[in-house]
Amino acid sequence: MNQQLSSSAAALAQDSVNNKRLQAFIASLATFGGRADGGVSRETLTDIDLASRRYLIDQARALGCEVMVDDCANLFFRRPGQRNDLPAVLTGSHGDTQPVGGKLDGAYGVVAGLEVIAALNDAGINTLRPIEVVAWTNEEGSRFGPGAMGSSAFVDPSCLTGYLDAVDQNKVRFSEALQAALDSTPDVPRCAMQRPMSACVELHIEQGPVLERAGIPLGVVTGIQAVRWFSVTCHGSMAHAGTTPMDERRDAMAAAVALAQKLYDFAAAETANQLRLTLGRWQVTPNSVNTIPGRVDFTVDMRCLTDSVLDRFEAFLRGLAAESNNSVSLERFFQRAPTHFPRPMLDLIQIAAERACTHAGLPAPMTITSGAFHDAMYLADHCPTAMIFVPSIKGISHNAAEATDPRDLLLGVQALAYTVTDLANQEP
Repeated sequence: MNQQLSSSAAALAQDSVNNKRLQAFIASLATFGGRADGGVSRETLTDIDLASRRYLIDQARALGCEVMVDDCANLFFRRPGQRNDLPAVLTGSHGDTQPVGGKLDGAYGVVAGLEVIAALNDAGINTLRPIEVVAWTNEEGSRFGPGAMGSSAFVDPSCLTGYLDAVDQNKVRFSEALQAALDSTPDVPRCAMQRPMSACVELHIEQGPVLERAGIPLGVVTGIQAVRWFSVTCHGSMAHAGTTPMDERRDAMAAAVALAQKLYDFAAAETANQLRLTLGRWQVTPNSVNTIPGRVDFTVDMRCLTDSVLDRFEAFLRGLAAESNNSVSLERFFQRAPTHFPRPMLDLIQIAAERACTHAGLPAPMTITSGAFHDAMYLADHCPTAMIFVPSIKGISHNAAEATDPRDLLLGVQALAYTVTDLANQEP
């Protein structure tokens, strides 16, 4: 299909998105695990999650989609194209939530993908390539760790073996929950993981304050920050809090506080480089009101889009440990390089988002970096991938108060519809 016809179909798809249907779909999915406070509790592979998956299967089939599931229980809803031998265009996100989450994180991207299919049906558009909407398994990682199991296993199936022994707080193994999920869909044919995809676009709420603060309704996501996680241990000597003079103490907490302040000072000096530092999980031994701490363990989460900044920070942290005369030890237990989405994908999303914003009489989209992990981070290793963000009111997410203006939710799906349709009409 030539570029003019492809752009014309993309514009028609964008204009065919039905806001009333979209909002009703979001509200309906939110009833699965819905709470009185407006939040949603739908952790991965629970009975509530399996019920929501069945609902999505029924909705997708009503739209004329073929439904498939892979070995990690990722659900795929496929709208055939003119050339079904060509790799599909993929969109979607995840349906699971935090123990107390909102109705949009993840779920919005899945619903948006199905609304794009509904809009294409309404417009009578038959794309060259098939389009698939995915609902990934266990993106949140709140019940079973790590997060993004489904997308990472799809891209690298060898990961799945390592996930099977993960255990939730009730001692349920991931392998058991996974098998129950697969057993619950005997009418859904199995598909392979690591299947070729021509491109992937994930629509998501920002989960931060940047877009709302700027008064911008859509974000073109340029990439996802690199991250490194460390466990740090400060060693001291337990002793009586009342009898040990201050100048004779080896107080592990005092060492930890001093180390933490140096890390915060380093981060403050790198503000212009968008370095983000979190000292999250703390454990004090023996954690007694009248005993000097003999050991303090805490975690360091450092993130930045530029790996060289994290290199400097890690060197600084390791230098502090080396200067401590063995009173500080550390281990890096997770690392992920930055994700940079390809320029042709970003240019297409920019066109799609600008058109949606212009027609709504709203400011043009802005480029933005994702500070959070998303399934798109793993798909970027598999095929050309990008993301679209819509604002989060007050930057709130992973919270019952999570919300986005319905107008912005519509704009996000309109931008997605244009992008997916254009990609699905691209010649091999």
